[in-house]
Amino acid sequence: MNTATHATSPRFEMVDALRGLAILMMFSFHFSFDLNYFHFIQTDFYHNPFWLNYRIVIVSTFLSVMGMSLYIAHHKQVQLHKYLRRLFILLACAGLVSLGSYLMFPQGMIFFGILHFIAAATILALPFVRLYWTNLIAGVAIIVLGSTVKHPFFDQAPLQWIGMMTHKPVTEDYVPLFPWFGVVLLGIFFARWAWTARHFPAISQWRSRLAALRVLRFGGRHSLLIYMVHQPIFIGILYAVHKLTMP
Repeated sequence: MNTATHATSPRFEMVDALRGLAILMMFSFHFSFDLNYFHFIQTDFYHNPFWLNYRIVIVSTFLSVMGMSLYIAHHKQVQLHKYLRRLFILLACAGLVSLGSYLMFPQGMIFFGILHFIAAATILALPFVRLYWTNLIAGVAIIVLGSTVKHPFFDQAPLQWIGMMTHKPVTEDYVPLFPWFGVVLLGIFFARWAWTARHFPAISQWRSRLAALRVLRFGGRHSLLIYMVHQPIFIGILYAVHKLTMP
């Protein structure tokens, strides 16, 4: 989801297309999850390696693009009004996701899912936007620590958003700070590298007339809105079909 805007920054169509690709992959994941929830298919989303790895690819794409977007929007000057407005919208949407998940999954309410993480990372990543190699080193270190270190200290409820727990908490979506903040930092690093290596003009000027890529760019530009409405639509349609077809 696009977490950064700049009053005078042009749209970077390549970045929008990458974000749109993440949206498309998310659609396929969530629709399959909903099919399983309504018993149209049977699969294990919590243990099946394919679905677990597919989710990692989706979240990694979203968060690396988020890091790129933060750099593009704020590496010259932070537009504080735009930044705070976007942050408020993210926090409000995260609250709605928690409420909706509580109503549907009372035992597995989403307390720190993708939107909660993006809101937190939007705050934490801002000081890193003007750094360079530090982001590569810190990003890799956070990913390694978050993927390998497990300690009971982090099992405490107030600390579960950090990660490094000995077990996954009971929640339908969980994107902890470790290791995922490292992916954001790598996204910032890549954008800074592209700028320094003079690849940025090619990226910023990239255009494609392919209809499929235009659809992806549209999805990338409106990713937060799409994220908020797609599951209610999927669930509403499948609920109606379930009522009509199931005995």
